[in-house]
Amino acid sequence: MASDSNTTLHRALTACRGSLLWVAGFSLCLNLLMLTPALYMLQVYDRVITTGSEETLLMLTLVVVFLFLVVGGLEWVRADILVRLGNRLDAWVSEPLHAAMFRRGLGRPGGHAAWPLDDLATLRQGLAGGGLLAFFDVVWVPVYLGLLYLFDPWFGAFATFAGVMLLTLVVASEKATRGLLDAAGREQSGARELAAGNLRNAEALDAMGMLSSIAGRWLARHRHGLWLQSRASDRAALLASLTRALRLLLQSLILGLGALLVLEERITPGMMIAGSILLGRVLSPVDQLVGSWRGIVGARAAYRRLEALFREQPAAAPAMSLPPPAGRLALEAVTAGAPGGSQPIVAGVDLRLEPGEQVGIIGPSASGKSTLARLVLGIWPTWDGCVRLDGADIARWDREALGPHLGYLPQDVELFSGTIGENIARFAPVDSDQVIAAARRAGVHEMILRLPDGYDTRIEPSGGLLSAGQRQRIGLARALYGRPALVVLDEPNSNLDHRGEQALSHAMDALRREGVTLLVISHRTGVLRRVDRLLVLESGRVRLFGPRDRVLARMAGRDSEGGQAARRQSSDSEAP
Repeated sequence: MASDSNTTLHRALTACRGSLLWVAGFSLCLNLLMLTPALYMLQVYDRVITTGSEETLLMLTLVVVFLFLVVGGLEWVRADILVRLGNRLDAWVSEPLHAAMFRRGLGRPGGHAAWPLDDLATLRQGLAGGGLLAFFDVVWVPVYLGLLYLFDPWFGAFATFAGVMLLTLVVASEKATRGLLDAAGREQSGARELAAGNLRNAEALDAMGMLSSIAGRWLARHRHGLWLQSRASDRAALLASLTRALRLLLQSLILGLGALLVLEERITPGMMIAGSILLGRVLSPVDQLVGSWRGIVGARAAYRRLEALFREQPAAAPAMSLPPPAGRLALEAVTAGAPGGSQPIVAGVDLRLEPGEQVGIIGPSASGKSTLARLVLGIWPTWDGCVRLDGADIARWDREALGPHLGYLPQDVELFSGTIGENIARFAPVDSDQVIAAARRAGVHEMILRLPDGYDTRIEPSGGLLSAGQRQRIGLARALYGRPALVVLDEPNSNLDHRGEQALSHAMDALRREGVTLLVISHRTGVLRRVDRLLVLESGRVRLFGPRDRVLARMAGRDSEGGQAARRQSSDSEAP
């Protein structure tokens, strides 16, 4: 597990430190220039009015106008830097974040939520928002307090009391809303995931009349999240209203205090007005923090979640390049289960395959067939033992380098938004010759040509107008794209008609001629007639493994013996 100082997010924020220093520099200039109104009023009341000099008033006014134009320019530049800082952070983090999400999805079956992207947007907006500027401005509060103490100690003490009161309300707001906002965020995230799952299965829900009941579950969670959010908003709104009212009251009371000090001849009228303005500068950052507190809390929570994700899913160290595999596969006493699970799904599996061999994998449901496919491809890690491809632990291969040498057709074929040609080419730069070659090997070339735009036909993730069988055949072409050394087909004919079965058989023959190692999981005997050997799994263990005909004969013999024994037991029970 990487430490905080080594996470991608921490490094990205460290790289942004220079920009933050520029923002701090502009904040220094701005806060010095923010003394302009107080000094202007001090000079107007104590010099212009007492002397009656219009020329002095004109010159002071021109200087003030110029300085405020500078203030506007500096404010614009400072805000612009923060916007670009957020974009820079996004450029640094977005790609590693997508990879971390991908690794998390592999390691947690069903954990495919895209909330980290929302968190990155929240953090980016937090950097570009007013909350960060308030933190840069709040460090100047002691300077303004110092000036008020110079005017009169009572001025300084009053301003200190006012700042502490407003800061207390900010802290109270944070404590009163933190737990509710965190809980609301979890509930709303869960409701979004539930709704997304419902939409993915909309046809089944509609067909079986489950919409109202499943919608009730979503609505209950959504309303609970909304209730928590409303409670937090009510508390925050109450404290924000108290803060605003208190600020206006304090700014009015300091005028009264100033008038009293003027009557006692401790300060001048100009100091009274300037003190009121300076108190506004003392309270302004606190007021900004109140207004942007929800964004600050959200950005902080997003930062913590992203840090936790990067620590949980550190980037893999670059692996040494290996020569292209020939397809020699070995499973050495492999035991494994679902990532995060506690019970093994396959146990003690030993298997040796030479390049070009074709093995059929059969067994009852939940016997571990699909798990074995994931282990062979390195999708799931082993708990014990090792999966080796050409002698190297498959977990040590660089996935980007190994991917083109593997072909995989999962049970549930997913096509991605794009053209058919892009899907077959695995969204790498499309090589038309290789795309067509893969389609021909999968027996799908003619079918694609009959589509409206051929290989340029755009499809949606669900397949759009394509049938389940067409999606499966295009998925087979994707698995055969390029020159893979190892191909794993998980129920490749579950949705195929007779023509599709023939195309699959021809593809298997072509793979044998090309020396491609092939593992086929299937319940249909038509495909299994073409494999060299059969692997029979039962409860996650190898029950039988050997030449196809010998394994089938042993299975038939065992079934026959079992049937005879059952008949003998039945006869014995009926005997008088």
